[in-house]
Amino acid sequence: MKKKKTVRKGKKKKDFFDKVYKIVAKIPYGKVATYGDIAEACGIRSSARTVGWALNGAKESGLPCHRVVNRFGALTGRIHFGSYDLMEELLRSEGVEFDKDGCVKLEKHLWKPTKSSRLRQGYGGQARRLKDSKIKKLKN
Repeated sequence: MKKKKTVRKGKKKKDFFDKVYKIVAKIPYGKVATYGDIAEACGIRSSARTVGWALNGAKESGLPCHRVVNRFGALTGRIHFGSYDLMEELLRSEGVEFDKDGCVKLEKHLWKPTKSSRLRQGYGGQARRLKDSKIKKLKN
């Protein structure tokens, strides 16, 4: 009888968290990304909350975690910044604008991870193979 190959939950979590960190590191100055868009770029759209958990563990990492907002542009992670206003102050210092309700103007400042940035980061082997095959066709 063959043994089943099992993957530990902790390993999957670490891999997902690492993907989150790589994407967050790429968010440009003056832009924001949503938890859901980052989760989708990591391959699991329904894991927006897990993105939040990953960012809570990255407080001292130097990552621009202040550039991650919820789908409405609200600063739901602000309570994890020590000072309640720090997240907003950091975003305003980068030129990010807010509406009258205190939400980021997503139509102006939203950044979405592109498919090509996900490929460069090593996500989606199938997509990478497709990209490689297109390059070969162009060379021929």
